[in-house]
Amino acid sequence: MSVIVRVRPLDHFSGLELPRYQTAASAGMDLPAAVPDNEPVVIAPGEWRLIPTGLAIALPEGFEAQIRPRSGLAAKFGISCVNTPGTVDADYRGEIRVNLINHGPEPFTVKRGERIAQMIVAPVTQIEWAPVAELDDTARGAGGFGSTGI
Repeated sequence: MSVIVRVRPLDHFSGLELPRYQTAASAGMDLPAAVPDNEPVVIAPGEWRLIPTGLAIALPEGFEAQIRPRSGLAAKFGISCVNTPGTVDADYRGEIRVNLINHGPEPFTVKRGERIAQMIVAPVTQIEWAPVAELDDTARGAGGFGSTGI
């Protein structure tokens, strides 16, 4: 299934390539860092920073963009996103920025054009609440964390 998403590259995106799927079966596109060439962003261990992508999008109604960590950055350097997944709503028209956090032991430098997160566009279902006096029984019931075993 293909969905048309209008994209507006901002001035500081100039010279970068639009995100693309890295393989035919990829679920997400990698987002680039649109930081100045001469001003890379250093994220100290335990610190988080909002990194600009230089992109604003117009999603069709009924869709969201999920911003998730890149597995390679997480595995090699301990780099993740603070709110994972972050959601870009269909009515948001501002710049997509990625809230990166450094869980690793060393400072991490974000350079211009570096692929810093992945974006997945997905359908959204909105619900309507149906207040009831009781919920139906299930085998699990009200069992919480770990109640189904290890």
